[in-house]
Amino acid sequence: HNLETAIKSKMTQTGYIVHKLDARISNLSVGVSKDSGGNKNGNPTVGDPINVGIVADSQKFQKDGFVKIEDCLGNEFIDCLNDRLEKVLRGEFNTGTCPDKTPKLIKGARKGPIGFSGNTQGVKVLQVINIWKSDETFKQLVTSPKLGTLVAQLAGWKHGARVAQDQVWAKPPGAAPLVFHRDSPYFFFTPSDVVTVWVALDDMDEELGPLEYVKGSHRWGDGRIGSSNMFFQRDAFSLLHSASEKEGIDPDSLEFESMSGLKRGGISVHNGLTWHGSKKNMSKTRPRRGLGIHFIPGNAKFHEGASKSSLWKNYSHNPDGKLLDHLPEDLYPLTGTAVED
Repeated sequence: HNLETAIKSKMTQTGYIVHKLDARISNLSVGVSKDSGGNKNGNPTVGDPINVGIVADSQKFQKDGFVKIEDCLGNEFIDCLNDRLEKVLRGEFNTGTCPDKTPKLIKGARKGPIGFSGNTQGVKVLQVINIWKSDETFKQLVTSPKLGTLVAQLAGWKHGARVAQDQVWAKPPGAAPLVFHRDSPYFFFTPSDVVTVWVALDDMDEELGPLEYVKGSHRWGDGRIGSSNMFFQRDAFSLLHSASEKEGIDPDSLEFESMSGLKRGGISVHNGLTWHGSKKNMSKTRPRRGLGIHFIPGNAKFHEGASKSSLWKNYSHNPDGKLLDHLPEDLYPLTGTAVED
């Protein structure tokens, strides 16, 4: 009863609570209450939405650069997230704050998922950046202490894990592929480590264009990066093949692993240097929705490169133009701590 009272008090104050778990990197298990849904008003219940008994294969994460974990979130909570996504895409923000980036807001009578009109020609992928700032339900997931601790454990971050950013990627039927890329080059922090948790909001059937990883590619050198405006170019493999050739690896020998078959509520966790992308959504009726949560070490700070980024430059410097010497907790919450040896 005392623990429940403390959690409710801390959630009310900050929206999350940080604590240590009795886990080990060799066999990481993260647990939470089974009540992972929302209430009738679409608001999150108090507590962590992550389900009981989550086990991450740390050896696979280190070897391949990614790991898949099934059944992390309950169906009720996923329903709630998808409902809230529809609200956000229509300009309804229950925190009173808008995301850092949204697509053109959906208006009129288009009532299909993510505003799908039935036309599959020329459909664009929808991106929302930092939806957690605008919606309490997404905030509950993004700032989950269990998720933060999972990341800190897999990455071996002694200072814990801090949320840098989230991104919703929603592919309507017919939407284009997402170019193979790495996450880390788009984050301007030191230390430069990035780990991404990707949450499936739909069952990842093959026709939807599930996320795909290139095994072991987190161990490659810098390679070709490309800019974010290249994410939707016609050739989804050009950057990847250029990087593999620079690494001395025949592109035809690359080993891919698809997240096809991952059910909604499942997650994948990948190193920010792991190459990944996805194919076109070939379905004529079903959307493909996912949430990426990008974590950085708890002791990370901005570096000067942030001043050249259209997103980060608005947050990286003081009003007097000096680089921040710390990351504000309200914008970059520390959500999990590494377990002590």
